[in-house]
Amino acid sequence: MWSVGRCYVQPVSGLQIFGVPGLPEIVEGTDLAASIVAAATAAGLALAKGDIVVVTSKIVSKAEGRTIELADVEPSAFAIEWSATWDKDPSVIEVVLREAKRIVRQSGPVLITETHHGFVCANSGVDQSSSGAHGRLVLLPTDPDASARRLRAGLAALGIDAAVIISDTFGRAWREGQTDIAIGIAGMHPIRSYIGQFDPHGHEFKVQAVCLADELAGAAELVKGNISRVPVGVIRGCEWEIDDTATIAPVLRDQSRDLFR
Repeated sequence: MWSVGRCYVQPVSGLQIFGVPGLPEIVEGTDLAASIVAAATAAGLALAKGDIVVVTSKIVSKAEGRTIELADVEPSAFAIEWSATWDKDPSVIEVVLREAKRIVRQSGPVLITETHHGFVCANSGVDQSSSGAHGRLVLLPTDPDASARRLRAGLAALGIDAAVIISDTFGRAWREGQTDIAIGIAGMHPIRSYIGQFDPHGHEFKVQAVCLADELAGAAELVKGNISRVPVGVIRGCEWEIDDTATIAPVLRDQSRDLFR
C-alpha cells in the first residue's frame, strides 16, 4: 500500500463506477447532497461509506447561483472589437474577460485564460451548454474546494462518509479532445506520490506523482457524459484516508515552474 501525506491508497483488483440518474433540474438553492442521496437511493444505487462522489461543476454552479443572463451584460470596447473580428457574441466575451485573471494565449478566435482560481483553460471555464435557459451562461464555482467541502459535509449529515471531487471538462496541451479533471476536492489528497519508493528493479522514483483526483474525475466522466443528464458519478473500491485539509492547490503548477507560460 502507499501512504502519501494523508492519502492512503491500496492496489485494487477492480473499481465500481456508476452514474447517479434521476436528478432534478438544478436551480439556485438546490440541496445537492440531499438530491444526490435521494436519486441514488431511488435508482437502487445507495451511496456507501468510502465512496468517492464526483460532481460536475455545472450543477454546483447552478445550485450556488453562479449563472448570468447575457441580456444583463454590457460588453466593453475590447470585447466588442474582438468579437467583431472573430464573429463571437461580445457579451459572452465580456463575461470570459471578467472571469479571467489574465489572458494566457490569444490565437485567432481562441482565448486561453487563467481564471481567478489559477486554472488555465479555454474561455475562463464559461459555458453556455446545459445552462437551463437560452441566453444564460454558467460560470465556474467561486471556490470549488469550498463547494466540495460543503457537499461532503452535507453527505456526512445524511450518514455518508464520502470524499467529493468537483470536476470540469478541460482541453490538454499537445493532445486533441477533452477530458474531465478535478477543480475542487474534499476529504482526500489529490496526488499520489511515488517519490522515494522503488520499482521492482530497485530504481528509486524521483519525480513520479500521479494526480489521482484527475484520474478519478476522468473515470467518472465515462458514466456521466455531456448529454446524458447524469451529472454525478460514484467510484467505489478506491480506498482513501480522510484528509479534511485537502485542496486542489497542490495540482496547480506555479508559473515559475511552468515551461509553457
